[in-house]
Amino acid sequence: MFQPYQLFVGLRYTRAKRRNHFISFISLISIIGIALGVTALITVTSVMNGFEKEMRERIIGAASHATITQYGEPLDSWNALADTAAQDARVLGAAPYIEGQVMLVLGGRSSGVLFRGIEPAQEHQVSELPLKLRDGAQLGEALVAGQYGILLGSDLANQLGAIVGDKVTVITPEASVTPVGFVPRLKRFTVTGIFKFGMFQYDSSMAIVHAADASKLLKLDEGYSGVRLKLEDTAESPYVVRSLREKLGFDYYVSDWTMQNANYFAAVRMEKTMMFIILSMIVAVAAFNIVSTLVMMVQDKQADIAILRTQGASPRSVMSIFLVQGTLIGVLGTVLGTICGVLLATNIDVVVPFIEQFTGPVLDPEVYYIDKMPSDLRSSVVIKTVLMSFSLSVLATLYPAWRAARTDPAEALSYE
Repeated sequence: MFQPYQLFVGLRYTRAKRRNHFISFISLISIIGIALGVTALITVTSVMNGFEKEMRERIIGAASHATITQYGEPLDSWNALADTAAQDARVLGAAPYIEGQVMLVLGGRSSGVLFRGIEPAQEHQVSELPLKLRDGAQLGEALVAGQYGILLGSDLANQLGAIVGDKVTVITPEASVTPVGFVPRLKRFTVTGIFKFGMFQYDSSMAIVHAADASKLLKLDEGYSGVRLKLEDTAESPYVVRSLREKLGFDYYVSDWTMQNANYFAAVRMEKTMMFIILSMIVAVAAFNIVSTLVMMVQDKQADIAILRTQGASPRSVMSIFLVQGTLIGVLGTVLGTICGVLLATNIDVVVPFIEQFTGPVLDPEVYYIDKMPSDLRSSVVIKTVLMSFSLSVLATLYPAWRAARTDPAEALSYE
């Protein structure tokens, strides 16, 4: 005889008989429900991870991986700080920068912006700005010391109605003392290029000029606001920052991109957690269908259970028979859902365009700055989903199996 017999009997019970088609139908519904829940969980989590990855790359492309500033005064020499940072193998590049808040005015329109001065020859070491300029503009040609050229974010340019060649007036919050009183410092810059990072935060509120021009306007006496660093692995930035703080001491402030965007990524993590919990409810509901399936199966197999008990089967053996049946339902649903979820998550770039043929664009690039649905399938998500689904399925079989094990043979056979 097939051994162990508990497995043999449990597998036999999963096959439909003429009198228990309804029970088998409920089992099928449970399998499909678990599969749909696992598929949805893997797909949605992968899409959320894709959004997070895409936004992180865009933020990192515009923001600094890490920055070093001096408390209370500008930096006179940034090379010493860059050399100190370069001693860490995780630091790939360094470049100075100047930052301040100014107002841009053009044709009656005005906007407050982040005013950043850079060294064009060094900028490629710390950001993707040279690759984000429109119309093939070259950073070294667009920003030349003394010519007062300015680069505007695409949304900022649209807001001001500015195009390449226009003159914009830059007004600083600091005032100069003149014989007629305090007069705000201002300077006319020529728009020499437009950039687009794909992040509204930067494209709508950032203007970039040559560091020498920014230093003159802000009266920093050829000093800099700080040094920007590019790291080999952005995930290591908190550890690099901690190491640099120990080397530089208390005269300098070192921060990284995770600190500057902490609220955004905290919100994304919370959203991912809530989505996982909500979608797990689908799997939980499908798993609870196993309870009703096995309860009806136990009721239907009362006589069989009684005969097995009279032939020497222990309560634990009877419990194992129904654990096999419930676990099989969970395994089939989990495996089917995992296969469908992985296929859907890895082919989301094909599925979404097909759906868009009937529904129109799913993502409006003017709102999300992404015209394709991103997906980042991670093995950790798949493993977590599989374990959660399988665990719920096994837990759902415990009560019906325990109830079957408590069947009294004499009482069950008294009506046969």
